[in-house]
Amino acid sequence: MKRILAALLVCLSFVLSAQDRPFWKDIRSFQISDSLHRPPANAIVFVGSSSFTMWKNVNQYFPGRTIINRGFGGSSLPHVIEYADEIVIPYKPRQVVVYCGENDFMSDTVTSEMVVERFRHLFSLLRKQMPRAEILYVSMKPSPSRQHLMPQFSSANAAIRDFLKKKRRTTYVNIWDDMLDNQGKPRKELFLADMLHMNEKGYAIWQKALEPHLRK
Repeated sequence: MKRILAALLVCLSFVLSAQDRPFWKDIRSFQISDSLHRPPANAIVFVGSSSFTMWKNVNQYFPGRTIINRGFGGSSLPHVIEYADEIVIPYKPRQVVVYCGENDFMSDTVTSEMVVERFRHLFSLLRKQMPRAEILYVSMKPSPSRQHLMPQFSSANAAIRDFLKKKRRTTYVNIWDDMLDNQGKPRKELFLADMLHMNEKGYAIWQKALEPHLRK
C-alpha cells in the first residue's frame, strides 16, 4: 500500500509540475489531438507564435501540402526550444517553418543578439535531431503596435538571414519588405484592430512568400 501511495504521489507531482510549465495546456491539447488523429510523417510543421496560431486555415492557402500547425500564441523562442521534443521532432517532418522572435522583445532586457542566439540554439537542436529536414525561418513582421521595436526586429532578421545563408537545407523567407508602405512604415490595412495580428490581406503576403519554398 505504501509503495502504491508513493507512486501515486510521484505521478501527481509530475502532473502538477507539468501543468506549471508555460503553455502546457496548448501543448497537451496538441498531444491529445495527435492521439486521436496521428499526423502523417514527412509533412511540414509550422511552429512558433500567434501569427501561426491564428492561421487556422493555413492548409487552404497551400493546397497539395500537408501542414501540421503547431503555433501557440504568446510563445517566444525559448518556449519553442523547450517543446520541440514534443511538438516538432516526433512528427519527423520534411520541413519545419519557424515564425518566432517578436515576443522575445517584450522583455526590456532582451537584445537582438540574444534573440539571434536563441534562434541558433533552436536551429542546432532541430538539425541535430532531424539532419535531413529543411528549416525555414519567416522574418519577423513589422507590426504597427510594435513599431517602436522595428529596429530590433530588423537587426535580428538580418543576422538570422546571414546565419542561414551559411547552412544547408535552409531558407530565409522575407515577408518584412512587402508589409511596409513606400515610407517604410507598417501597412495598417494588413492587420486586425489590435494592429498586431494579421487579417487575410496579411496572410496573402505570407502565402506568396512561402509558396515557392514549401514541398509537395
